[in-house]
Amino acid sequence: MTNAERTEPAPRASDQDRDEVLVRLHTAYAEGRLDERELDERIDLVLASRTHDELDRLAADLPAARSVPEWRPEADTRRRSRGRFQMAYKSRISRTGRWRLPERYTVAAYKGECLLDLSEAEPAGPVITLRVLAYKSDVRIIVPPGVRVEAGGLGVSTEVRDEPDPAAPVVHVQGLAYKGAIEAIDHLRRP
Repeated sequence: MTNAERTEPAPRASDQDRDEVLVRLHTAYAEGRLDERELDERIDLVLASRTHDELDRLAADLPAARSVPEWRPEADTRRRSRGRFQMAYKSRISRTGRWRLPERYTVAAYKGECLLDLSEAEPAGPVITLRVLAYKSDVRIIVPPGVRVEAGGLGVSTEVRDEPDPAAPVVHVQGLAYKGAIEAIDHLRRP
């Protein structure tokens, strides 16, 4: 076997690599570049992909992902995790209890449900940005009393009863819901 015949194996894809392609596919769907059938097919293929080459082929006909400027955290090394991603794919997920809430957090729900309970979360900064995509899904965000919620996007609603505390963090909810809903509330509804 000559050197020309030897090829390096394609690098293995990580969960984060697959998540980035899923976000890119959902963005393309929201922009009208993919129809629902194509989105469903590609999602299944992304979740089954093992290498970067397989992932690259699934998004090759889509525009490159736009770079979003990152917030610059202070030099505090405990704040290095600038963002997190969570996805419900035909399932139900929740994030509750005590946890560190990064300044930027992304939730994508595809034909599923998501509960994001911030009641006991420890915010990494005074302003938290939640980017939420709900495709045929419901995403409920529970904020602590007194937190100011600023919401925008399509299919995003808020029902915050308490007056905001000037010292409390601000939660920006930037969302897109298609045949679903994204809601930020500061209380639990009784059935």
